Amino acid sequence: MKKLIVACGSGVATSQTVASKLSRLLKERGCSCTVEAVDMKSLDRYLAGPDVAGYVYITRPLKDYKVPVYNGIAFLTGMKQEEELQKIITDLKR
Repeated sequence: MKKLIVACGSGVATSQTVASKLSRLLKERGCSCTVEAVDMKSLDRYLAGPDVAGYVYITRPLKDYKVPVYNGIAFLTGMKQEEELQKIITDLKR
């Protein structure tokens, strides 16, 4: 199953909130995908996995991870959330 990785400093509060909301929104739209919250120190290891479909960032990445990157702030604020969700869904269906 494809996996989206959401990362914040500790992998506890913000990334968990975004991961939970994103998981619910994807499920409501019939998209099968695991959404996992991690801490920034572990990000490189998680993004190297074979099933990673993308990275949902809280803090804009400073390097290229070779996977699609999505704005996680949209899922915290609700601003441009639908637009970002559609990008993710479109990429997951490829």
